Amino acid sequence: MQQQSTFMAWITRMPLLKRWALMHCFQEENVSEHCHQVAVIAYMLVVIKNKRYGSNLNPEHAATLALFHEVSETKLQDMNSNTKYHNPEFTQAFKKLENLAEKECLATLPEDLREEMAPLIVQSQVDPEYKSIVKAADLLQAYVKTANELRFNNDEFHHVKQNLDEKLELFKQTMPEVKCFMEIFLDSCTLTLDKLSQSE
Repeated sequence: MQQQSTFMAWITRMPLLKRWALMHCFQEENVSEHCHQVAVIAYMLVVIKNKRYGSNLNPEHAATLALFHEVSETKLQDMNSNTKYHNPEFTQAFKKLENLAEKECLATLPEDLREEMAPLIVQSQVDPEYKSIVKAADLLQAYVKTANELRFNNDEFHHVKQNLDEKLELFKQTMPEVKCFMEIFLDSCTLTLDKLSQSE
């Protein structure tokens, strides 16, 4: 008789975790939706990086990492970035909590599966090059969300866009695939259904 694991039970609760909880949102978003979109973006970033900039990364691995990159939130819920990075001491303490939550999630798996899953779940074990891809994809997903909130005149997201503009500018300087992705895909992400249909 196999011992029951609660790992999938935690994962399937991710749609219950609300993002942007402290802000008024025109369209609500949950952590599961966020991770799916980050996975798609991470996959595309690696495809661009490989095809246009001579890299040889695995897009499937990047997408898989993105699917698991917020697993700690199953224990901690989503934390507002301004709160999380309010001061260095708070950031350091929260990073420790995230690491503990990731290890707790890993520990819910059968012991013989943990070694293979650890580099996907425990962020301190993620390869730095792939971690940068997922971080860029995370910011790009937030940027698309922000652009759509601003499209509906949601003033709460003006400061979010300013912060994201600064962060993405730094990524564009070292990761040309980020700039390329933005030039190819971002403008269409705020089109209406009619305009999307007309553009095809």
